[in-house]
Amino acid sequence: MRFSLSLLGLVIMLTPVTAVGPQVEQTTFGKLADGKTVVTAYTLVNKNGAKIKVIDYGAIVTEIHVPDKGGNLADVALGFDNMDGYLKGSPYFGANAGRCANRIANGKFTLDGKEYQVTVNNGAHTLHGGKDGFDKKMWRADAPTMGAGGPSITLSYVSKDKEEGYPGNLSVKLTYTLTNDNELKVEYNATTDKTTLCNLAHHSYFNLAGHNSGIILGHEVEIFAKAFTPADETLIPTGKIQPVAGTPFDFTKPTIIVSRMKEVGGKPIGYDLNYVLDGKAGGVPFLAARVTDQRYGRTLEVYTDQPGLQFYTGNFLDGTNTGKGGAVYQQYNGFCMEPQKFPDAVNKVGTEGWVAPILKPGEEYKQTTSYRFGVKK
Repeated sequence: MRFSLSLLGLVIMLTPVTAVGPQVEQTTFGKLADGKTVVTAYTLVNKNGAKIKVIDYGAIVTEIHVPDKGGNLADVALGFDNMDGYLKGSPYFGANAGRCANRIANGKFTLDGKEYQVTVNNGAHTLHGGKDGFDKKMWRADAPTMGAGGPSITLSYVSKDKEEGYPGNLSVKLTYTLTNDNELKVEYNATTDKTTLCNLAHHSYFNLAGHNSGIILGHEVEIFAKAFTPADETLIPTGKIQPVAGTPFDFTKPTIIVSRMKEVGGKPIGYDLNYVLDGKAGGVPFLAARVTDQRYGRTLEVYTDQPGLQFYTGNFLDGTNTGKGGAVYQQYNGFCMEPQKFPDAVNKVGTEGWVAPILKPGEEYKQTTSYRFGVKK
């Protein structure tokens, strides 16, 4: 299979950066299918003019505008400019996956000796929480704040006992901060009143050349992981932890995505797997990945305190999603870097290197992940 990097030459709209000082704007984004429930958008602007837009439906990030090496702003996040796209089958653009991100084999797991069946929505398996995961819920937004480091907004959601089949009432808080260093910080906190699963993940699709600029296969990627979790044809991990050395999954050195795509295999061809990060999980966020767009010079560094990172190259995008400004998102038009606990880890209890995403009453789930945007020096 051949990939033409000439597609990377598509023209995108650029906006020169004008420093306007930190701002917060609140607008109406649209309504739910009931025609009554109003969805509100919150736009956070830092002192550099970089900005993000967040809606209270799914706590979704719909826009991320950051500068390139020439100081020109572009929106680097795939998404929609109205509710229709999000209601008609969004592939998790800018979403927050929960209550349990990634896959659960056959939608089944056992907690405290009791077997649970949650909704399946990905063949025989459960993906990103189930049919109506956190990405499809209305979150409650607090009033945005303007801190010394940049604007932020906190959203919360209470997932009721037995929602999608999961046990316990899970109370979740999510704070987005756009720092004055052009960093999008994503912070999760959660508590439960009954033993349950909790594995949250942010699912923005990025294209550092601009959301409407075509394929991302020319991006250079570096992932700080010496191992990965191989999976079967349905993307359920086998339970093994395998070194990346000698495989097409080795991104321990900066590598152009397309350079080894032929070796990856799968249907469709592309990357969609979990890396075992080198950093120490549960502590201070560490550098997990770095991505560079050679053309415009934008860089993205991902910092997290999670043990795993799902790297996905938009293999299943197929042109059916018409996004912002009429952009048609085709295969490989965006990539995801999703820090999280390992997929299907609840069904790998006792397997060396695997930790189940179990949360008990009295405990607090915490995660800090940062997407730091810059330019190549």
